[in-house]
Amino acid sequence: MADLFLNQAKQYSSSRPRYPDQLFEFIASKTPSHDLVWDVGTGSGQAAAALAKIYKNVIATDTSPKQLEFAPKVPNIRYQCTSPKLSIAELEENIAAESTVDLVTIAQALHWFDFPTFYQQVKWALKKPNGVIAAWCYTVPEINPSFDAVFQRFYKVDSDPYWEPERKLVDNKYETIDFPFEPVDGVDHTGPFQYKAERVMDLEGFFTYIRSWSSYQTAKEKGVELLNENVVKDFTSAWNEDGISKKVVISPIHLRIGKVGNLH
Repeated sequence: MADLFLNQAKQYSSSRPRYPDQLFEFIASKTPSHDLVWDVGTGSGQAAAALAKIYKNVIATDTSPKQLEFAPKVPNIRYQCTSPKLSIAELEENIAAESTVDLVTIAQALHWFDFPTFYQQVKWALKKPNGVIAAWCYTVPEINPSFDAVFQRFYKVDSDPYWEPERKLVDNKYETIDFPFEPVDGVDHTGPFQYKAERVMDLEGFFTYIRSWSSYQTAKEKGVELLNENVVKDFTSAWNEDGISKKVVISPIHLRIGKVGNLH
């Protein structure tokens, strides 16, 4: 079982979209100072590594030690494994003091959190009134119309029973997610703001991405191979239709961003 988790962590870190620089530039432009970021649910540290180029220090936390093993080692990032039920006391001891954090980021993870508890922690940790929270998700990849048709059928029919209910918040582009913060300066709402992540993949890389899904792992545990022979055949035929083996895969990104304001 440990090997399965290690393997999934490895697949996760190698197959996920790379977030665009414009996303981080926009977020950074909304925090008055660039001293400290708390990157929550950091996974394999991809967002943390990008933020470390802009902010003096990044504290990147996750409940999975296996994911953290694949995170890039950067001098100004401190990785911290936290308990799933993080308390304010643990937050103060291991992460940051009250009102000292410029920015809290959550990449592709907010939908898993217990919102009231987490938002209380965010409001405790952020500097008042201009500390910023930025949370984003990405929805399913887009390649070309004929492949996308095959993929959508697979996603909405084959894989659907194996996704957790929280996944619907991602499918809805974080439009419906609870987000009790004020708009940052220069905009009149908290999003979602749209970005795109692009990466070049071959078909085997695309299968690796599917194998990193939690729904793929859940199906496997129930004895179901989502990438069965027929599915692989359909995907292969649609992928090879245009004769190009490596394709640009676009993942639409949906960002919610807000500031903490003055708490009463």
